[in-house]
Amino acid sequence: MKRILLSMLALSLCVAPAAWAKSRAGVVTVEVDLSKQDAGKQTKLWIPYAVSDKNQTVGDVKVSGDYAASGVYTDKVNGTPALYAQWDKDAKSRKLTYSFVVEREEIRVRDLSAEEPSWNKADYAEYLQPTSMGPVDGEVRKLAESITKGKKTVLAKAKAIYDWTCENMYRDPATVGCGKGDVCSLLKQPGGKCTDISSVYIALARAAGVPAREVFGVRLGKKAEEDITTWQHCWVEFFLPGTGWVPVDPADVRKAMLVEKLELKDAKTREYRDYFWGGIDAYRFKVALGRDLVLNPPQAGAPLNTFGYPYAEVDGKAVNFYDPKGFGYRILFKEK
Repeated sequence: MKRILLSMLALSLCVAPAAWAKSRAGVVTVEVDLSKQDAGKQTKLWIPYAVSDKNQTVGDVKVSGDYAASGVYTDKVNGTPALYAQWDKDAKSRKLTYSFVVEREEIRVRDLSAEEPSWNKADYAEYLQPTSMGPVDGEVRKLAESITKGKKTVLAKAKAIYDWTCENMYRDPATVGCGKGDVCSLLKQPGGKCTDISSVYIALARAAGVPAREVFGVRLGKKAEEDITTWQHCWVEFFLPGTGWVPVDPADVRKAMLVEKLELKDAKTREYRDYFWGGIDAYRFKVALGRDLVLNPPQAGAPLNTFGYPYAEVDGKAVNFYDPKGFGYRILFKEK
């Protein structure tokens, strides 16, 4: 029964692009209850905090709870915002509710020009650097050079890497969460979920001299009301001189292929590949950028590989955010 329900959910997220709405709006509510965590210890919580940009509008933000202190802060490197709250060690209850209205627009960047104006790579140096799980040298660079051989422009290299990723990676439903994005392991065993597939694209792009970055978000449901607790998603943007940041989502290509049992040669696969090259649907909203994040205030643990889930520490020890029930959080969506 569980597998049937998961399949139904996946099908609801993968329909023909022509049927997708151009915008999606609703109320997102994040409910956190850390009361069942170890008592008598200071507790700290960070939640990815959605903000407005040119593709999404966030408003009517409400935060309530029995915390001792709270605030919204950004990390120093990426400017990724987080809602922070803490409870004193003698707190008997540790609850927080965060809600907001979000309206998200579909993005479609088409007619990408092959003419490349001059640009300074130093301006985008941070998007060409390795991360702890995404090297840009060694075997990664060799593969990137092979994929982009003969390609002279950023556009041509970015497209070649997109095609390679769509054709060589695959979605593995057994992967925990969105995946860790361990590129070296993935090149040996190329199955994973959205962070895995996106990370491979980004490492190869950066190794080829194409600035690229992950975008972390949460999917919005297509029904009037949905539990979206486990609907985190990761996609990619690459920088195209003369155009700006261009979205691509090879992970959703591979997800559609898995759910709809498509082959690479199928016409519908080509439809998805064309759509997600420069386009992403409106059924998602952005919450974070960056890898290896040191939060603000800084967490006691190691830098966060990704920040798409609520993160909490009890007496300096991280709570498993891949287990929403054990952690004590859920995320709900209600259309508006």
